[in-house]
Order: sequence, then structure tokens, then C-alpha cells
Amino acid sequence: MKISDEDRAVILFSCPDRRGIVTEVSHFVSTYNGNIIHSSQHKDEDEGIFFMRIEWSLTDFAIPKEKIRSAFEPIAIKYGMNWELKFGNERARVVIFVSKFDHCLYELLIRNKEGELPCDVVQIISNHEDAREIADYFKIPFACFPMTADTKAETEAREFALMDEKGVDLIILARYMQVLSPEFVDRYRNKIINIHHSFLPAFIGAKPYHQAYKRGVKLIGATSHYVTTDLDEGPIIEQDVERISHRDTIQDLILKGKNLEKEVLARAVKNHLEHKVLTYSNKTVVFDY
Repeated sequence: MKISDEDRAVILFSCPDRRGIVTEVSHFVSTYNGNIIHSSQHKDEDEGIFFMRIEWSLTDFAIPKEKIRSAFEPIAIKYGMNWELKFGNERARVVIFVSKFDHCLYELLIRNKEGELPCDVVQIISNHEDAREIADYFKIPFACFPMTADTKAETEAREFALMDEKGVDLIILARYMQVLSPEFVDRYRNKIINIHHSFLPAFIGAKPYHQAYKRGVKLIGATSHYVTTDLDEGPIIEQDVERISHRDTIQDLILKGKNLEKEVLARAVKNHLEHKVLTYSNKTVVFDY
């Protein structure tokens, strides 16, 4: 019998490496009649940090969902874990920020509609009116907040108020062409995913395809990462590349890049929503399952 998403739980954690972690976590699940579906581990040898993701069926699990956290807490304390517990029936509440380029927005909304991205898109926010028709088509609330350097603080305060009202779990920057303030980033740390139209750390900032064209590169790429206060330097979740040649114009690069951008962003968001990403030392561990 197939186990539905609603009947699953996931514990995702990192901690200093030591003997017995896998045994004790697995024993916790099996002791209370849980059936492990996926279990993945990784150790950073340089930093001595251990990472694990364990997913199990809640069918016949002896501990009620609301008591699992407190039951696991002694193990987390024992090993000094930075951990989170998630359930399959939890759907993240997502806000998408976009400017004028809409290819990433379309990709996210279509995949969400088809069930590939397990979340509820509760709001689209833009600094332009261009995406309003898209939001209306998908029946998602749309808000336009034009922004200038002089109005940035005031505008972000209005955005904060709207997102607080919506109860946001994740913010996606789908080619949102504004630099977020440090206050914005700190308020939603590790909850903002950006797509950069370049294979970072190369060609950061504006017009990376033009930079790549001038440099004569043979590969272009796209990078999806968590946003930090350091521009385009946050922990990388997903990347991809495509080969180009001297025959490609800047417009060719932009067209090929757009396909990369929407694919890479969607994969990064999916990994985040499925609780497969752990961050540390400005890097990530992304589990396959």
C-alpha cells in the first residue's frame, strides 16, 4: 500500500559528529513502530559536522503527531542537534516576488498547479504591474509596491505587514530586480530563495549574460541560493549549465539562460519544500531523498 504524504514525518538535523547518532535516531523511529521510508546521512570531514534526514510512515506510529517533538527532544539535546520536525500534510505558505521577467513565475505557478511543488502560493508581490494578469489568471492575490531609493524602507514595511498577515513560510524571488535590505533578509533568514542568472560565483550583480558574452565563456549557468546580506553570495541550493559557442549572440545567451533559470529555481524550491536542505558555513547539504 502506498503511503500518502499526509502519513509521513521528517526529521532533518545537523550536529557535531560522534558515534551512535544513526543508531539512536533509527531506534527512536523503530521503537515506536515507525516504518522508515528514507534515511540519508553525510559527514563534513573538515568541520566534523554530521547531517541526517530521516523520513518515516506515521501509520501505526505509537506517538501522536503533537507529541513527537517533545519525545525526540532528549535525543536532540544529547547530541547538540540543530533540528526540525516536519509532517507531510504541512503545506508551506509562499509569497513570490517578481519584477518584469515572468518566465520563472510562470514555471513555479504551473508546477504548483500540477502538484509538483507542495505549497500554497498565497501572494504575488511586484514593483511593477506587469505580472498582475498572470496572478489574476492563477487566482492569486497580487500587490504592486513601486520602489525607489527614497521609499525603500517605507515600501518594505508595507510588504512586511502584508506578509505577516499572510503568515509566510517561504519567499521566492522569481527574477525580482531589487536588492533586499539587511532588515528584510534578517527577518526571513534561510526563508528567501533567489535565482541568479549566472553560474555563481562568476558574474555576480547586473547583466551577467553580457559579462559572460564579453568574456567569451563556453558555458553559461544559473544558480539558486538562499539570500544573505552579501549580494549573490548566499548558500547555494541548485545550479545548472549549458554549453554555448562563439556563434551565440547575447540574445541567444539570454534565451538559453531563461530556460536554465526556471528549471534551476523550481528544483531548488522543490528541495526546500520537501525538507531536503540543510545550511551551514554558507554552504548547503541537499539530500537526494
